Amino acid sequence: MHCPFCSAEDTKVIDSRLVAEGDQIRRRRECLSCHERFTTYEVAELVMPRIIKQDGTREPFDEGKLRAGLQRALEKRPVSVESIETAINQIKHFLQATGEREVKSMTLGEKVMDELRKLDEVAYVRFASVYRRFKDLNEFRQEIDRLERHPDDTTS
Repeated sequence: MHCPFCSAEDTKVIDSRLVAEGDQIRRRRECLSCHERFTTYEVAELVMPRIIKQDGTREPFDEGKLRAGLQRALEKRPVSVESIETAINQIKHFLQATGEREVKSMTLGEKVMDELRKLDEVAYVRFASVYRRFKDLNEFRQEIDRLERHPDDTTS
């Protein structure tokens, strides 16, 4: 690791500890030339699968797009930012755990609905109405009735 102060190549690690719930390692380093100290963070770089859209096009997984969709569904709902971040991490972990290089957008959408259902049923219905393209009030009623009959069922 190059020193950010003098650009020397030799630095030593003084202290290491896990941060961000064990997803990162924080390292305190000292430059052996100028003796300045600095902090680095190490994160595992995991490749996310590409998303196969319904029209057959493929695009890289976009965490920002996922976050925006969840926030839109959860707008003005009593759900904490921490809960949203946990849901995003669950979805990302699910995608990585498939071990696939490509995942259908439908698979991703269903996982998003599973996570939203755990967070907030109103947000779940909002998202489902757009995702499943509800055409009339009847489809809303059917989904709400299904939620009331099977509150723990996360399959469609």
